[in-house]
Amino acid sequence: MQQNGEEIVKQMMKRGWAIGLLSLGLVSGAWCETGLAQEPPAGVTVRVGDQERPSITGRFVVQPPEEEPTLPPVIVEPPEESPATTTPVESDAPVYPGFPSLSEQLFGSTGGGFGQSTGILRSSARSLFETPTAATITRREEILEKQAPNMFYALQNEVGVLMQSTAAGQASPFIRGLTGQQVLILIDGVRLNNSIFRFGPNQYFNTIDPGMVEQIEVLRGQGSVLWGSDAIGGAINIVTRSPDVHWGRYHGNYSGTDFTQYFNTADISPYSRINVEGWVGNMGALAGGSFLNVRDLDTGYSGFSRQPGTNYQQWAGDIKFHYLISEREMLTVAMQHFQQDDLPRSDRYPGYPGDLDNSNTLAKARFFDPQQRDLVYVRYQALDVFGFDSVMATASYHRQRENQKRGVPETRFQETDVETVGFNVVAVKDLDVYGKATIGADWYYDDVDSRFGGTASGPIIPDDAWYERVGAFLNWDVTLTEKLDTVAGVRYEMADLAGTPVVDGNPIYISPSYHDWVGQVGMVYHVNSYVNLVGSISEGFRAPNLDELMANNPNVLQQGQDLPSLGLVPERSINYEVGIKTNFPRLRTQTFVFWMDLQNNIVPISAGANQFKRANQDSYIQGVEFSGEWLLERGWSLYGNFWYTYGRNRVTDAPLSRIPPMQGIAGLRWRDPERHAYFAFYAWLSDRQDRLDPVRDLSDERIPPGGTPGFATLNVRMGRAYGDHNQHRLSLSVENLLDQPYLVHGSGVYGSGITGRFGYQFVY
Repeated sequence: MQQNGEEIVKQMMKRGWAIGLLSLGLVSGAWCETGLAQEPPAGVTVRVGDQERPSITGRFVVQPPEEEPTLPPVIVEPPEESPATTTPVESDAPVYPGFPSLSEQLFGSTGGGFGQSTGILRSSARSLFETPTAATITRREEILEKQAPNMFYALQNEVGVLMQSTAAGQASPFIRGLTGQQVLILIDGVRLNNSIFRFGPNQYFNTIDPGMVEQIEVLRGQGSVLWGSDAIGGAINIVTRSPDVHWGRYHGNYSGTDFTQYFNTADISPYSRINVEGWVGNMGALAGGSFLNVRDLDTGYSGFSRQPGTNYQQWAGDIKFHYLISEREMLTVAMQHFQQDDLPRSDRYPGYPGDLDNSNTLAKARFFDPQQRDLVYVRYQALDVFGFDSVMATASYHRQRENQKRGVPETRFQETDVETVGFNVVAVKDLDVYGKATIGADWYYDDVDSRFGGTASGPIIPDDAWYERVGAFLNWDVTLTEKLDTVAGVRYEMADLAGTPVVDGNPIYISPSYHDWVGQVGMVYHVNSYVNLVGSISEGFRAPNLDELMANNPNVLQQGQDLPSLGLVPERSINYEVGIKTNFPRLRTQTFVFWMDLQNNIVPISAGANQFKRANQDSYIQGVEFSGEWLLERGWSLYGNFWYTYGRNRVTDAPLSRIPPMQGIAGLRWRDPERHAYFAFYAWLSDRQDRLDPVRDLSDERIPPGGTPGFATLNVRMGRAYGDHNQHRLSLSVENLLDQPYLVHGSGVYGSGITGRFGYQFVY
């Protein structure tokens, strides 16, 4: 019986679903991974607890042997009956006591062979170490360690990513100096971006509840070939939690619950989330809901204790069903709802410190009420069908509604409601010695409903405007020689739209169409088992969206009006990057140098007193990125990252707007998987940013006169599991230990002063 239990656990670890089982608490097991997983190292005893369904309750007990184990070969298994690929990594050094090595971190969940195209690479399962791309994966364990109540904190301090916040409940990720509609955000491979996404920072990334996230995949500098328009700076794919299909498929029914509670002293905010999960027969479900209540933020600035306009509430709920049609077919239905009410725009609220002339008054205060997002998708996945190894088809409905209000009491409102229907299909075919081919097509259609009232002169986006995208791609992954792998791809993209913007008081109907081809090629040269040299050249394409072409928006640009710009042409980019990836038993690093040539970059220009339009102007962005971890002894390691970005407008010879300053983190951490305990002490350092765009940045209240000052914060995190089967997990973080005042470049929310974060999780 014990032997059977061991075999069950090994099979579960092979299929990758052990991550949600061992790692729901504060510390991941040493040998779990997302996607597919390796066998436990030799000498490790794995046993099943006294419950029939141990996975969600964390009743896998992984007991390291008395002597340090060696690192076994990492085995990556495609679906059953497909040849396996083995990457040998042999050493006498101990394995990491924390998260997987680069060769173990895979894109997308692949439970039991399903879902092989849900990852951001949209092809066969490849590890970070084996791809030519600059990419990172933030796992659920790390999000739990951060005690993240929103996506701003979930992705903060990731290499190459700046998290900006105009308001306390808003977040906009900058990747390589670009954000807004130039960075594509996906949820389980479904587009979050729609055609009203604004230039520069926006709020939409924070309309995702971190409690439903399994992992965050970040692809820097490319993504247009695989995902289409908007992925100029890169792409972010949010992989959400799912019921345990592998356990339900092979081992029978189960049920479980987990509850998470955080409390943050800086804004006196409790975050609560409960999940229930289960499987009966051929169907399983995972459902969850959360509530967050935020008060005004304690910033740490002397004479400016609590920042006004940083309080809000939010609710979220989600449910996902898996139904096994057969051993090789699965149907998934997922539904998500998110809502924020009366969320103030922090830099448009009386008392904001950047308001030097005290022009912000209650009459000018701006709110989002509501900020709402709803997503429903149906996904069919099959193995060995229609001559392909795997096929995945997804139909989706996405609704994003925002009502921008002004004044207390309210004097005007402008509501924009966008409904997006979409469909995409991806198929993967193993061509034996000729590699692996991935083909796909996608279609999205946006329909805009707009309302306005009070003193507003009109809607932000014309009512009944629409935007349609369609594209198809082919990606080829092949081994050229024993040491050289290559990935090449091509996409055709087309965008059609129509609407009636008001220009100089006159309604003008426009219906432009845009299309183009883009391609990419990347190579991986295997120097040895531990070092890969990588490089890629990738094109990007982004058609102008409704916001750039048609918006009359008084709510975004500082003290001004954003006007329609009818003559825009699509942006194109060419991204060149080279890098070195190392995956030694005691050292793993990624180093990249990149150059991005932005052709016809869409930038703001002055159109008169306090008025702005858009224009196409060539630009470039270049930089360097490094991240790594060095394993010491007894579970201790040094870790950190560093990145620098430089951007310039070739036409005006001025800096690009909101380019992040040079920054990074450096820390020391310890993990003990046997006791499910961790400790981390780290510093976050950011240089001064005084390279400012004269049109956009100098008039921005969110950027202090002369630029954003540099800063350094010291931070500590710790946590441990207690009780039978580690059902109780406690965590504590203390951020900004020295109570230093700071501001993230371009943010409307100041950094918090010394802050305590307390967390408790119950897993059953």
